[in-house]
Amino acid sequence: MKTLKDVKVGQTAVVRRLNGEGAIKRRIMDMGITKGVEIYVRKVAPLGDPMELTVRGYELTLRKADAEMVEVEA
Repeated sequence: MKTLKDVKVGQTAVVRRLNGEGAIKRRIMDMGITKGVEIYVRKVAPLGDPMELTVRGYELTLRKADAEMVEVEA
């Protein structure tokens, strides 16, 4: 399955599943990334990390390592 890390700039994806355990998964959910939410990839830093996203109407910056834990459907 495709992860959030694989989504290109300018695309929107829908979260299907969160991987990870305990505190890491909780932190991602606390940022508003939960099953069924739409995420728009606004920018990616020149060296590829981090990513700037729009989630639930606000801007969020997420590391690629965390983005790999979010399975999406484009």
